[in-house]
Formats: sequence, C-alpha cells, structure tokens
Amino acid sequence: MADYIYMMETRLSPDQQRAAAAVQEAAQAQGLNVYLTGGAVRDLMTGFPIRDLDFTVQGNPLRLQKDLEKAGATVRSVDEETRTLSLLFPTSVRAEIQMARSERYEKPGRPIIAAGTIIEDLRRRDFTVNAMALSLNPASRGLLLDPANGVADVEGKLLRILHNYSFYEDPSRLIRAVRFMARFHWTLEERTQARFDAAREGRYIDNISNRAIGAEIEQIAHEDDPLQIMRALEKENWMKVLHPRWGTNKVDTQALNQLAKLREQFINLGYTLDLAPAVMYFLTSNMSGSDIAEMQRLIPHKEFVAAWRNLEDQARELSHRLAGKEAATPSKAWTLLTQSRPETIIFLEITGRQSAVQQKIRNFLGKWRQVRATKLPFPEMAELRITPDLPVYPKLMDDAFLLLLDGKLRSHNEILKFLKPHEPPPPPPPPPPTKKRAKAAEAPAVAAGAPAPAAGAKPPAVSKKKKGKAPEPAAPAPAAPAPEAVPAKGAAKGKAEAKPGAAAKPAPPAAAKPASAPRPAAKPAAKPASKPASKKSGKPAKSKPARKVAKKKKR
Repeated sequence: MADYIYMMETRLSPDQQRAAAAVQEAAQAQGLNVYLTGGAVRDLMTGFPIRDLDFTVQGNPLRLQKDLEKAGATVRSVDEETRTLSLLFPTSVRAEIQMARSERYEKPGRPIIAAGTIIEDLRRRDFTVNAMALSLNPASRGLLLDPANGVADVEGKLLRILHNYSFYEDPSRLIRAVRFMARFHWTLEERTQARFDAAREGRYIDNISNRAIGAEIEQIAHEDDPLQIMRALEKENWMKVLHPRWGTNKVDTQALNQLAKLREQFINLGYTLDLAPAVMYFLTSNMSGSDIAEMQRLIPHKEFVAAWRNLEDQARELSHRLAGKEAATPSKAWTLLTQSRPETIIFLEITGRQSAVQQKIRNFLGKWRQVRATKLPFPEMAELRITPDLPVYPKLMDDAFLLLLDGKLRSHNEILKFLKPHEPPPPPPPPPPTKKRAKAAEAPAVAAGAPAPAAGAKPPAVSKKKKGKAPEPAAPAPAAPAPEAVPAKGAAKGKAEAKPGAAAKPAPPAAAKPASAPRPAAKPAAKPASKPASKKSGKPAKSKPARKVAKKKKR
C-alpha cells in the first residue's frame, strides 16, 4: 500500500492533490467510501500525464455537490441517470465522481443501471487497464483493487476487453481503443483484436449514442497530440462517425503547432493551462459555422462549449485594452497581462494582427522577465536585510520592477537608493553572559590544568603548614633523574659507593649518562627531594630523603 500512496503523493500535481483531498473529506463527511479509479490509476502506473481525476463512491455522489462547491469546485454537469458529477476545481483540475454501479445491456449503447459495489463497478468497465481502483478511505488508503489483473496488461502494454460482448454493448469503446493505441502506442491483445475486427465488420459503430459521440469529440481536444488521434481515426474511417464533414483537412496545422510551443513556454513559466477550447477552435478552423454549431450541441459539458465560443470575443477585448491607454507604458502593459487569463494571451498571440499588441505580448514572455531576473540587486538586498521574510517584500519587488520597466530606475545606485529606506533596523545585540555562564565557561579551562612553568620560573606560592618543609613543585619532569643531595654530617668517608648526599648539580644534556649504566644510589624518590634555593644565599636546599638514606648506610 505504501508504494501506491507514494505514487499518489509524487505523480499527482499539488492542485490535483488538493482536489483529491477535498473529495476524500467530503465523502468521509457523508459516510461514503471513495476510490480513485479509471484512467487516473492507469496513468499513475504508466507515468503518462494525469489529465483528469476519476472517482467512484459507493452511494450517491450528488450528496457531495454542496460540500465540494464550498471547497471551490465548479459543477460542469450532472447526470441524474448515471449519478455522475462532473467538476472543475481551481487551476483547471477536471474531476468526475461516479456512483459505483452495475450495467446490463438489452440494446447496444443503452445500459440498464443499478447501484453496485466497487468490484461490480470495475468489472463493467471497457479495458482491464481502466478496471483498477485505489482506496482513499482512512482505514485502507492506498489499497489497490485489481479484479481483472490490469497491472499485468499495463506492464505488457496491452489493451484487453473484460468480456466478449464489450464492443457490442458499448460501441464507443471501438473509438476509445483506437485513441488509446495512438496515445500510448500500445497494441490490442489477441482475443481483443479478433473481437475488434468482428465489431468493425459488423458495423457495431452505427449503434453509438449521441452523448458518446459528443464525449469523444471533447476528448480529442484534451489529447496532447490531437492530430495524431484524428489520423488514427481516419484510418479506421471513424472520423465520419463523429461528424460527416470533419477531418484532418479542416485543421489549422500551423496554428496548432504554434499553440503547442506556447503551451510549453507558459508551463515552464509556472502557469496552469486549460487549452482544450483553443485546440478545438483550431481543429475545426476550416469548418462552416453551422457544422461547428452542430458539433457543439453534441458535447455534454456546456462550460467547455461556452469557453470555445468566447475565445474570439475575449481575445478581441484584450487586444483593444493592450492598444489603448490602459497599457500605454511597459509597467501598465505588464500589469494588464499579469491579470489576464493565460489562455486568452496565447490565443491572441496566435490570432492577433496588430504588431504593437504582439510586441507587448512577446516582451511579457521574454524581455521584461529578464529585467526582473538580472537588474534587481539581490546580493545587496541581502546585505540590507531586505529578504522574502519581510511582509513588504513582494510589494517592494513589484514596485522596483515596474520602475525599472518604465526607465525610472536606471543605474545600480538608483536602485539601491530606492531600496535603502526600506532597510529594516538591525537586530539587537546578544545579551551579556551572566555570572553562571562565565563560571561555566571557565570550568573546562580549570579542569584541563595550567601549563607547566618554564625553566627558571618562580614556583607558585604555597602556604606553609609545617616549618622547614619545602613546597612541592607543580609538575616535575617524570624522566629527569633524582637530584643529588648535600652530604650529611657524620657520614662515612672513603666508601666506594656514590654518596647520595652530594650537592645537586644540574648536568648539561650532552653530559648525560647512558641509560644502560645503573646508578649505585638508592631508589629514586617519587617526589623531588631538593628544596628550592634560598633567595639570599642562592645555595641549593638539602634533601631530607637523601639524609635518611645516608644514616641507614652508616648503621
């Protein structure tokens, strides 16, 4: 389940994810089980663009209409017979919510519908790759339902019908099969190909309903390469089924190619587009007005038809505004185009005839955007602490950019002079450390210990507890030999042994004895025995341990 949840989170666009979340919340509020089904699941697995969202609920989806309208969705159409709700979410996200149902056909193209379970709904569909569902319910979110093994056909790039009478019951599946083969470059499974050929010879297509014809006409406009789809349908002689006087010879190919280039350019700029009405306009450019009106009457989604009809009027109005005082300066033209629908701008760029208007649109797409990217001094703004965290940052950037477009800010210094008054005050200095913090900072230094004093340095003062006891040095060198002490009074003379009481004389490093020669003296003292030299006489101090050793030897 986790893999399919990951697919939904990564393959759906942020706008589509918000739409799916709104449908899920509305269904949960009404106590209905909801599933992502059909082409959306298929495209999740194949990696193809997800053009629209298909949902299926176990119950009446019309109960969700009010909640979804509150969430920002617009109702495109309502089919009371099939209990289907067609919606348009913000940023042109199309969605369709159907009732889980079973279908029984007494006549081709005219099903008898009854409410059913999600499994019954999947088994009534056209192809196995469209008969999969992903649960959006809290207890089973991400669970894949695949009763017809559609995953295997997705991997094999095959289109397979679910039963032998599929093309007979719904002849529109013949057109859909050709459309999918042209879009995905897939093939028909062997048994499906045999049924397809039999349906073509038996003229099953003559039983297609007008509603299905209108739906297929609209679907061509939503294709990424509609001309390829039309050529594939013409090869099967089925373009005449959609309309007897419509074909590839009625298409404005040059405008359609220009539309595809502008679509990519706007998508790269971050726009979300719905260019299906404009595509339909150019697919039927060379048809008569009466033929176009006849096609428009067949299309079930009337808001699509209205957008198709209004393209010319909206482009004419925008052209008039761009040519007038409302867009007299570059900054005014930029503001006007920013507030306009991108679909209208694209259509005007293709069909417009005024050179001044066309130039402003080209500057809007290229030259003026370069000014924003290159002229604003972003490094200096960071030094001035003018960052996106400031509430006034967006407005400040827009004001500076518009002044740049109009030439009111020309040099780098002028831009900085404009930005300087908006510099926020510097942040307050950090508070001084408290006594506790200062002691905590000194503690590691004390624990580490002070460095050993240099040679000849004064030893640290030590409090004298007992008279005559020499203070111990702070850190004696461990490898240095024990210093020789002054000979004690009454010590035996003429002994061959080295006298431990001899005066301590510092030996130069060069005259040091080799380590192999054993010292005849007694064990070296653990602590240095010599007293520090007296300040007045400068004589070396006598060593107590050495005196004790001499007395023992005398005994």
